[in-house]
Amino acid sequence: MNQNRVPLLVGLIAFMALLAYSSLFVVRAGQQAIVLRFGQIVDVKADPGIYFKWPFGFLEADNVQMIEDRLLSFELDNIRVQVSGGKFYEVDAFLVYQITDPRKFRQTVSGDVTLAEARLRTRLDAALRGVYGLRGFEAALSDERAGMMNEVREQLRPDAESLGLQITDVRIRRTDLTQEVSQQTFDRMKAERLAEAERLRARGREAAQRIKAIADRQVVEIIAEARKESEIARGQGEGERSRIFADVFSKDPDFFAFYRSMTAYGTALDNTGTTMVLSPTSEFFRYFQDSNGGLPPVSGATPPAAGAEPPAPATPAPQ
Repeated sequence: MNQNRVPLLVGLIAFMALLAYSSLFVVRAGQQAIVLRFGQIVDVKADPGIYFKWPFGFLEADNVQMIEDRLLSFELDNIRVQVSGGKFYEVDAFLVYQITDPRKFRQTVSGDVTLAEARLRTRLDAALRGVYGLRGFEAALSDERAGMMNEVREQLRPDAESLGLQITDVRIRRTDLTQEVSQQTFDRMKAERLAEAERLRARGREAAQRIKAIADRQVVEIIAEARKESEIARGQGEGERSRIFADVFSKDPDFFAFYRSMTAYGTALDNTGTTMVLSPTSEFFRYFQDSNGGLPPVSGATPPAAGAEPPAPATPAPQ
């Protein structure tokens, strides 16, 4: 072989390889390819595999744009929404979508996912504000939440289809009070708890007064009953005492007189600091002179007749 033809052959092989390389493209799983010829869409390849196109895309012959064929999502954080009661809340949401019409997706947003998501963010923000504005805050925390998300998705569906997209799901990740609303809610809950505590205290004081009144009435009744029983017992005791004294006096008048004198001695001679001036021959000291209670004779006095009862000793009055 002529040595001059070797470079030519090598160049031809390289050109054929370059031509083959620029004529082939691969569509992987999770992708779909839009084939553009002179800027116009000529074909869409949605199935994975190896495909051919016109070579040399830099000459605007055929270009291939790869777009996603899987579920995509983006988040929208700290959306400030106003509910029907006039209060504001912060909402975090996310949206799941898929590119179902590559041709329309290319025509509307040039196949740019970032641009498509920017438009969806604006529409999602407006839809959330509209749905929340028709309801109270409690709806987002109840069984109505699923219905609210379906309503948001239905509002986004026409706009998404106009971009060649299909909305798969819309979810709320967080619904929370704003800082000022949180403080207002805290103050309201605090006031309610304080009011409830005061009501409980009032009920407790009322119950305490009622119990105390019942206890006081029972104390008065118990004391009155006890006094009644004590007075009855005292009266019965006094009567029994009088009966015993009368019985003893009737049986032995001398012993009764002696007992009364001893009692009088104990009362009068107790350490009370009282001074008494009495005659030694007075009747008070009759048992000091005679164990039988006889008084010493007094000049000019007439002795008592035989068998006469001696007079009862008198208790002198203190001076």
